[in-house]
Amino acid sequence: MAGNDLGSLLGGLLGGGGGGGGAGGAAGGGGNVLGALLSGLMGGGGGGAGGNPLGGLLEMLTKSGLADQAQSWVGTGENQPVSGAQIKEALPDAALEQAARESGVSPEAAADEIAAQLPAVVDKLSPSGQLPGGSLEELIRQQNL
Repeated sequence: MAGNDLGSLLGGLLGGGGGGGGAGGAAGGGGNVLGALLSGLMGGGGGGAGGNPLGGLLEMLTKSGLADQAQSWVGTGENQPVSGAQIKEALPDAALEQAARESGVSPEAAADEIAAQLPAVVDKLSPSGQLPGGSLEELIRQQNL
């Protein structure tokens, strides 16, 4: 399934690979939660930004008052943190619940994982200071991540 593929790609991007997870607990948990969320956004019309679910997610965060944080991740400066509570507030409940269900965690835990991993993922996928076009899988492969 696409969510699992995205989870594997993001898990590798985050250094989780197929082995044990880092501070998050479950193996590749952050990548799996983020992959499930982005997969859900692709299927739910939340892709935005030319069908790129990551661009759509950043657009949602921007509209929810997290523009400074989102821009810091894409830009070349230091990444500003975001909290799980902010992520939960910014995302549609259904998308977060689906990502949590597919990852086997609570929506609160999913929001916390997304908050912990999203800044690093966006930063690595936008080394030139802007998010390239294309699908998320293409972005990851183009950056050799």
